[in-house]
Amino acid sequence: MAMLPLRPTPFFGNKNRAFWRLQFLGWGGAMLLRVMSGLANGQPLSFLVIVVIVTITGFSISLILSVIFRTLIHRRPLLTWGVTSFVLAIAVGLYAFIDSWVISLYRSGSDAGFAPLFLGVFYLDLTLLGAWAALYYAINFYIQVEEQNDQLLHLEKQAISAQLAMLRYQLNPHFLFNTLNSISTLVLLKQTEPANAMLSRLSSFLRYTLINEPTARVTVAQEVETLKLYLDIERMRFEERLRTEFRIDDAVRNALMPSLLLQPLVENAIKYAVSPLEEGAQITIDAQLVGQALRVTVSDTGPGLPAGTDATTLIDTPREGASPQSTDSTRVGLANIRDRLVQAYGEDQRFDIANRPEGGLAVVIELPFEAREDVPAQVSRPRNPALAG
Repeated sequence: MAMLPLRPTPFFGNKNRAFWRLQFLGWGGAMLLRVMSGLANGQPLSFLVIVVIVTITGFSISLILSVIFRTLIHRRPLLTWGVTSFVLAIAVGLYAFIDSWVISLYRSGSDAGFAPLFLGVFYLDLTLLGAWAALYYAINFYIQVEEQNDQLLHLEKQAISAQLAMLRYQLNPHFLFNTLNSISTLVLLKQTEPANAMLSRLSSFLRYTLINEPTARVTVAQEVETLKLYLDIERMRFEERLRTEFRIDDAVRNALMPSLLLQPLVENAIKYAVSPLEEGAQITIDAQLVGQALRVTVSDTGPGLPAGTDATTLIDTPREGASPQSTDSTRVGLANIRDRLVQAYGEDQRFDIANRPEGGLAVVIELPFEAREDVPAQVSRPRNPALAG
């Protein structure tokens, strides 16, 4: 039989309910101790009436104190503790007076005076109300600290989300400007069919970027479909010079990864591998499961890094064929990918850049493998013969 999942509720999740629980538990325990003490000292059962009356009195006085302390807890420390001491002294005196008065009525035939009886119960009542006041402030200060920690965690999550959103949105303008410029050129040349096809691809690509949250994760299959939209647009500019190959293992198609993580890597490969070479280059996107990690490799057959260049400094060093205008956008794109990975996975990720032994450059990304069971609909790719290839 299936069991319903039970989620534990924090004791102080409902502060009002927690207060009343502690009230009844604390004063009930105090009454039980007095009853046991009286019976141990040979008091008759009628003494239980006095214990009940005294407990109800303390319970009622503590309710009044809770109202006063609630207004004092947010004041300056000097005011809070000064007024608390004064009010607590009055409350203890009142409690001791009622306590001794009730006991004196019970012992009406006793020769003991009221003053010695008052002093006798004063210390007991001071202990009870003093302990109650200390616990009240301690618990409320603890709740305040926990609420502040929750607020800080919430603000930290918001800050991380905002930073991730900023990093992702910085990846798109260069590509967008190039695409709009290409569409404008096609329109001027009266090539309406290719211009319409490119606009259709651009519309689908932008719709994807707007629908998905900047901090959202998508499946590898979704990321690949979006990447194909981008490549279809770029293929309009480079035609047969831009050759692509996808090697996506079935085991990782539902694996989760940050959205739009691969597009700047492919854009970088087009800029420095395809564009400078007359014959163009091939870009290969490989995704596979390695142990418990998702490994995605974006490689090209371009010139690679200059001889003697440290791959770790690629963000600060342009590749061969780089123009001064494109160097900054390349650094920003690679730096943003690195920062997004650090923000999302901390140290549990890998981002390596190195030359391939057979020539060209390879960028390797490794992430913790996490599969999504319910995969949303794939990104739609409009069909147009002008963009085939």
